[in-house]
Formats: sequence, C-alpha cells, structure tokens
Amino acid sequence: MYIIKVKGKAKIPDYIQLRDENFVLVAYFRADRPLKKLEKYGLKGKEEALQALIEQLPFGKLQLLTL
Repeated sequence: MYIIKVKGKAKIPDYIQLRDENFVLVAYFRADRPLKKLEKYGLKGKEEALQALIEQLPFGKLQLLTL
C-alpha cells in the first residue's frame, strides 16, 4: 500500500490518500482527522504510528506505507 499527502489550498484542508499496489485509490481522508475504520485496510492498532507518519510526511511525495 502507498501513501501520499496532498496540500490543500485556502479553505480546503490537507488530505491523505492510501493507494494499493496498482495505485488505485483505496482511502481518502483529512490529514487532521485520520481514518476511523483502519481495520478495513489492515491498519488496526497502528493509529499512533500512522498519525506520526502523516505529520512528518512531505507533500506530494508518494511513499510505500510500512508500519
């Protein structure tokens, strides 16, 4: 799975995209409000690690999600 942080403009907030191995969009959520149903994506119990990753993630750079 891949993760990318998208910079918002003006009143539009920053967003996070989760993409699968084929780069198909799997999840899309606000950076300041992490996804609630992480178990659906195999990330249950990794909320703190995901939040820490989101905070240090550069904008516009696609990265392999390894938690």
